[in-house]
Amino acid sequence: MNHSVPTDELISSANISPQLKQIADKVFKQQRISFDEGVILFKQGSLSYLGTLANYVREKKSDDKVFFNRNFHVEPTNICVYTCSFCSYSRLIKQRDQGWELSVDQILDIIKKYDEQPVTEVHITGGVVPKQDLAFYLELFKKIKLHRPGLHIKALTPVEFHYIFKKAKLTYAEGLKMMKEAGLDSLPGGGAEIFDKDIRDQIAGGKCSTDEWLELHETWHKMGGKSNATMLYGHIETFEHRIDHLERLRALQDKTKGFNAFIPLKFRNKDNQMSHVPEVSVIEDLRNYAISRIYLDNFQHIKAYWAMIGRSTAQMALNFGADDLDGTIDDTTKIYSMAGAEEQSPKLTTQQLVDLIKQVGKKPIERDTLYNVVKDYSITE
Repeated sequence: MNHSVPTDELISSANISPQLKQIADKVFKQQRISFDEGVILFKQGSLSYLGTLANYVREKKSDDKVFFNRNFHVEPTNICVYTCSFCSYSRLIKQRDQGWELSVDQILDIIKKYDEQPVTEVHITGGVVPKQDLAFYLELFKKIKLHRPGLHIKALTPVEFHYIFKKAKLTYAEGLKMMKEAGLDSLPGGGAEIFDKDIRDQIAGGKCSTDEWLELHETWHKMGGKSNATMLYGHIETFEHRIDHLERLRALQDKTKGFNAFIPLKFRNKDNQMSHVPEVSVIEDLRNYAISRIYLDNFQHIKAYWAMIGRSTAQMALNFGADDLDGTIDDTTKIYSMAGAEEQSPKLTTQQLVDLIKQVGKKPIERDTLYNVVKDYSITE
């Protein structure tokens, strides 16, 4: 889809409301939009209007570059002490026969399978169980770094850290310092779900609160660390709840500048306690990407996680504000496929990712986790 509509033409269009014209004017002047204006975008913004604005913001930040990395996932367990109603992945401790709990050595065996491959990142996250505690992860991170010092460890959400540190009677700062010294390099964005307390209590009650999630990321950022952020959308939340979520992330980013990227995560309703809640349409996916790009003016990157939404929707998202496709993944995650994600065997080669990006007229850039360029695939050799 081509969004090269002249800015003055969009603003003066008779088909949009005065409120939408005012918002477009602010976006094109690179001025911040307000909470209320964010809600208006969700309630009134057409797909083409939102795509035009989001594409403008994306081009200002990333030009026509689209980033990806060579990564793989390790999920230490799908057994979990929590019972989030949206989760199709976890099993209770009493359901151990339906799940897995890997040892440190078993995880290292997975990592060693990639010894001859040019991967740059291992993404480690999963369920929460008592025996995968502070000592477990300190040992794991140290052994990964001993085996492959250059492999970037992006690991554990605030949900996991909160449980681990509480059990060890450590503050977030104390625990994160130990993890960093053991080899932790950055944090993924999971566990954010939705920040509104009432909705969070309904779908993810019992695990770390919104304030705790934000505090842990802020603590990590103050230590010089980088992390990502997510939002689970398309379930029982309202548009106001989505903007509230984005607002809290934007406020923390103003304070710390520690977030690399924002990743909208689509709710999937297969085999969970919320199977009665219908999934939102692809159009709503794209609108959500666009509004996220417009609202999060201080985030450099918006990631379209192809393993969750499918490669074709991810391609479309590149015309609605997204400038990152995550990575190769190599069929190493079950968190989303078990929930009915589009990609049931989430694996792409580097060349397939490059082709997906080129097919929509963008420039493929292989990056590391911190967005240093590894290779520019738009340059012909």
